[in-house]
Amino acid sequence: MNLVIIEGVGKQDTIKKYLGKDYEVVATKGHIRDLPAKLFGVNLHDNFKPQYEIMPDKKDIVKMLQEKAKKADKIFLATDPDREGEAISWHLCYVLGIDENSPCRITFNEISKNAVNRGLENPRGIDIRLVNAQQARRVLDRIVGYKISPILCNKIQPRLSAGRVQSVALKLVVDREHEIQKFVPTEYWTLNAELYPKVKKDIFKASLTKINNKKANIPDKESMDKVINDINNGEFVVKSVKKSLQKTHAQAPYTTSTMQQEALNKLGFNLKKASFCAQELYEGVNLGDEGKVALITYIRTDSVRVAPEAMEMAKKYIVANFGEKYLPSTPNYYKTKDTAQDAHEAIRPISLDRTPEKVKPYLNADNYKLYKLIYNKFVASQMAEATHNVVVAEINNGNYTFKASGKTPVFDGFMAVYNADKKTVKKEETEDNDDEGLNANLPVLIEGDVLNLEKLIPAQKYTKPPQRFTEATLVKEMEEKGIGRPATYTPTITLLASRKYTEKDGKYLKPTELGEKINELLEKYFSDVINVKFTAKMESQLDDVAEHGINWQDMVGDFYKEFVKLLYACDKDSVKFKIPPKETDIVCDKCGSKMVIRTGKYGEFLACSNYPTCKNIQPIVKEIAKCPKCGKPVYERKSKKGKIFYGCSGYPECDFVSWEIPTEYKCPKCGQYLTKKSVYGNTRYKCSNANCDYTHIVKKPKESENQ
Repeated sequence: MNLVIIEGVGKQDTIKKYLGKDYEVVATKGHIRDLPAKLFGVNLHDNFKPQYEIMPDKKDIVKMLQEKAKKADKIFLATDPDREGEAISWHLCYVLGIDENSPCRITFNEISKNAVNRGLENPRGIDIRLVNAQQARRVLDRIVGYKISPILCNKIQPRLSAGRVQSVALKLVVDREHEIQKFVPTEYWTLNAELYPKVKKDIFKASLTKINNKKANIPDKESMDKVINDINNGEFVVKSVKKSLQKTHAQAPYTTSTMQQEALNKLGFNLKKASFCAQELYEGVNLGDEGKVALITYIRTDSVRVAPEAMEMAKKYIVANFGEKYLPSTPNYYKTKDTAQDAHEAIRPISLDRTPEKVKPYLNADNYKLYKLIYNKFVASQMAEATHNVVVAEINNGNYTFKASGKTPVFDGFMAVYNADKKTVKKEETEDNDDEGLNANLPVLIEGDVLNLEKLIPAQKYTKPPQRFTEATLVKEMEEKGIGRPATYTPTITLLASRKYTEKDGKYLKPTELGEKINELLEKYFSDVINVKFTAKMESQLDDVAEHGINWQDMVGDFYKEFVKLLYACDKDSVKFKIPPKETDIVCDKCGSKMVIRTGKYGEFLACSNYPTCKNIQPIVKEIAKCPKCGKPVYERKSKKGKIFYGCSGYPECDFVSWEIPTEYKCPKCGQYLTKKSVYGNTRYKCSNANCDYTHIVKKPKESENQ
């Protein structure tokens, strides 16, 4: 019997189905060894040697793996194809006594029969460069987290944390908020004209673009009144008419970040929901007679590269479903960013035969929507460009120049994918976002024609401050600036929210008072470490370790040499950054004073403002979720024995109660709501229906600690 060891339980059945009876597939459920949870675990005096130990919740799993390994003819380590996965396989070699240079490691970018078999046919030794990059990342995060977090607790309040990536992401949110606060709007005016050549049915819109051959700048109403007066005393004459064929190219298939961005923008999915759905599609979905089948490739990638066999698959699909004219003259290749690792393909469907409509009966609504998004994006990325006839007319009125344009489709190209479902067609699908003076139908205009004025439409406007980040735009900003990697975006942003460093205003992120205070401290003492350029540089150095074998201890040593100086300077400074208690309208039931919100060792609580004369304190009741029965808030409560449970605020009218947190997600098997619970650091989603056995485990993010 051959033993195949993977990470996630979710894909266990899928892989086992492909391998057959001669293989046993077991899962580690993530990392098995790590730095100790309650100790520093890095020997600063021995070249930053990590002091690994078997994680307490993984001792039974390791024991099981050791027993199965003794009986196995061959052992294959098939953990995820990235740095973290490589490190897990390296740790497995240690606990199972496997020679790390032996051909024990197999990888595959997608969970398909061909990919799994190709992996088995090409085993290799452990890539120690990838392992060392992961070790460097882990040690750096441990150093930053363990050294700075106590400072935050001492100078601000208990139970705070800092991190190499986490704190830079927070800085981005805080800096954007400060930009908005400092922004002073500036008035300006725009002017459109409705014109027609002979008959009013041919009315079209033209926009003022130039005054005296310079870009139009109308700062106030007085200036606009003068412009209107001048124009009313002149006449509109067609200066030039230019015709051209405009080509619009499809966008690249998804990376992790672009998938997350469009899942929010088009589907309204937050990062957690997008990641949850993508993980299920990657690990496998039960497709009836086919059994459990993975639908998409590996979901943590920063590459837009597509495998040759996938391009050939797309070519055949496009010819069969759209015709040969929808194929580009040469295959579409997309350039991956220089900062990308490019270790994995873009996110794409494994098989185009499994169309969204074919698999729809087997998917819940959210998974179907995301699969359709990924499927259509990939197909479109391999199709011919769309073309339009574009007419641009310049129209003069004295010293004032107006522009009008018309755009009519010639060939829909890749847009044929989206035209089948008009609801999904948005500007984001094209690269043409210029609508200045744009008309659906522009009448025939001839140079020298005198046009009639229907009306002038002046508009007062003000410059706008930059928008706050959404989860999606923050991911985009982190990616563009080289902060973190695909695996870290979601856990980092989620961590900021869970620790109350950021909060949502609608769909937008803003820093809390606590987040502002933390950033203020970090800016004062650690500005050389917690900044965008430095963090991007560190990510680049980690890439050098992975790709070129740069010594990781030297890299960490260079960092620590400067970091320890900053720690010393901070430690000498006795300045505190305490947050004043928040005032409330709640009246103390003992003395009648107002209650305030304070923060202690175990979080926020209500305390009398008349302290220490009055020492009345009360817990803060927080909404955890929405009641699946009546929709009212569900609160966290404690039983008489101190056990936490969740009950509806509408009690006794509503009797909903649960030992686990209800969620918005629906069970893909029976449609009942899922509950969630933390199990050994992972999140377990379980169907609330006692007669349904559906369970889904979301592993603890690999790079979540002190990012």
